[in-house]
Amino acid sequence: MRWNSIRTKLIVFLLLPIIFTMAAAVAVSYSHTTASLRERAVEENRNLLYQGFRNIDGLLEDINRISLNVYSDSEFYRLLDAGYDDMSANIGIYASLNYIYKAAPDIFQVYLYGVKDQKATMITQETPKRWQDSAPFPVSALPEDEPLRVQTTHISHHYGLLAPFPQVTPQQVFTLHRRIEKIPSHQAIGFLSIDVKLSALSEIADQLYDRDQENLYILDAEGQLVYANQPELIGKPIAADWYSGRGSYFEGEQGYFEQDNSVFIYQAINSAGARWMLVKQIPVSHLLSEANQAAKINGLLFGLALLVIVTATVLISIRITSPIKRLSQYMNQVKIGNLQVDIASAGNDEIGLLTERFRNMMDTLNNLILREYKLELSNKNNQLRALQAQINPHFLNNTLQIIGTLALELKVPQIYTLISSLAKMMRYSMHNDDRGVTLRDELEHVKAYVELQKERFENRFDFQVQVDEALLSVEVPKMILQPIVENYFKHGLGPEDTGGTLGLTAAYEEDGAIAITVENNGRRIPEDKLRRLQDGLSHSAAERIRPGGDEPDGFAPSIGLINVLTRLRLVYGEASELSVNNLHPTGVRIQLKFRMEDKNEEEASE
Repeated sequence: MRWNSIRTKLIVFLLLPIIFTMAAAVAVSYSHTTASLRERAVEENRNLLYQGFRNIDGLLEDINRISLNVYSDSEFYRLLDAGYDDMSANIGIYASLNYIYKAAPDIFQVYLYGVKDQKATMITQETPKRWQDSAPFPVSALPEDEPLRVQTTHISHHYGLLAPFPQVTPQQVFTLHRRIEKIPSHQAIGFLSIDVKLSALSEIADQLYDRDQENLYILDAEGQLVYANQPELIGKPIAADWYSGRGSYFEGEQGYFEQDNSVFIYQAINSAGARWMLVKQIPVSHLLSEANQAAKINGLLFGLALLVIVTATVLISIRITSPIKRLSQYMNQVKIGNLQVDIASAGNDEIGLLTERFRNMMDTLNNLILREYKLELSNKNNQLRALQAQINPHFLNNTLQIIGTLALELKVPQIYTLISSLAKMMRYSMHNDDRGVTLRDELEHVKAYVELQKERFENRFDFQVQVDEALLSVEVPKMILQPIVENYFKHGLGPEDTGGTLGLTAAYEEDGAIAITVENNGRRIPEDKLRRLQDGLSHSAAERIRPGGDEPDGFAPSIGLINVLTRLRLVYGEASELSVNNLHPTGVRIQLKFRMEDKNEEEASE
């Protein structure tokens, strides 16, 4: 479609506001939906993490209360303060530690170090062990200003003790370390460590996130991972890009931030001995999955609606503009000379009224055409047919001689091929009603003629054709090329000559004219005859030869060439040319030149 057409402008101006409005509605709806989903998801997950914080804080408080049993058990506290050497004292210590070990199902092992006697005791798998004169384990020996600490998740160990232990598979545990002090002073009388299985923390954390889409982290104050949904990261410093220290992002007890196409929601866990941060990572794509699904549905509906609107718009525009295009086609028919064009009614609207007025105008013009003009046009067509008919008898006679001679001399089936070529040429030449043919049809006729001549001259020449593809559909007078090619066989190719070449080319020249050139390497035209031929062709061909007329005295150019030039000027005007020149050292070039616009101008003036 062209931009300057009414149909194009109508479609564009109808569609642009509709598409813009619908696209804006979809965009606003998607933006509002995503913002709403983001706020709702953040709020829901903040509440979920807060509940997780309460559960984790409760777990830590339970372990802390269990560790305080060392103060509530007066006998245990007295023995630890005074020292214990006898069997009954050891049994009391074991009983108290075993109570702590069994106080919660997720306690993995319990370690106690008594400062006074420098004794270490550990209970695991209900098997108490005791070591004399050992040093406290470094991590368990808390300083005076830190009576309680929760150690980050690590692989369980035996606190440096070397005595044999039951074959227990090491597990990931986090540990509560307590400094047991002599009250009211802060003198350390012992150190207690309780290893808790990570499964106790995992059972709570697993309820806080979707394993397939989300990530959950529990960090301590130093950035060590207490828990993560990737087991290989637990107990190691976090190396994620979104984490750059607690002060960078974690402001307040609870909040959220966005980074790396994810939303991070955090909740502080400030329990006795633990300063942890619970962080949940939700990819934006998962967070907005519902919005994206709704956007896809809206996009589909938008596409369907747009398809319906475009179809309706195009149909309406076609309904409005089709009568205008048909009226333009009627005008083009009149422009090229078809005054009898059948103008159909276009309805009762303004365009239909315009079409009706144009039809009335054409009826008036046809009634005013002069009879003399029609008579002149008829005479011109009769002259064209008469000029075409002059060639046929001479051509058919030569052709029959060729076929007869070949039949007598060779007596071979090649006669069938020749007869076929002849029949093709006769059919072509018999249709005298055609005022013009395409250059493609004319070339086919010439090729059939040359095939006959190849038999006559026993293939003593080569024929080549080079024609621009764009010219094959150009209209030319019928049998305009065969007389030119025929001159080569009549005058240029002798009985004993061999190695002859005959070429035909057609192309546009730089000035827009069409040039058809026939060249050969045969005998040259004598200079005196060439001058007379050129002089005769420079005059109007219509004055030199008439149907049934004689040649003027002193002038004897080829009747075939005059015939060609006459018919060419009848179709393409007096500006058409036919030139004949000798080539060096041998050969002749004959060239036709004419312009398509000359024909259109002549028809328009008529």
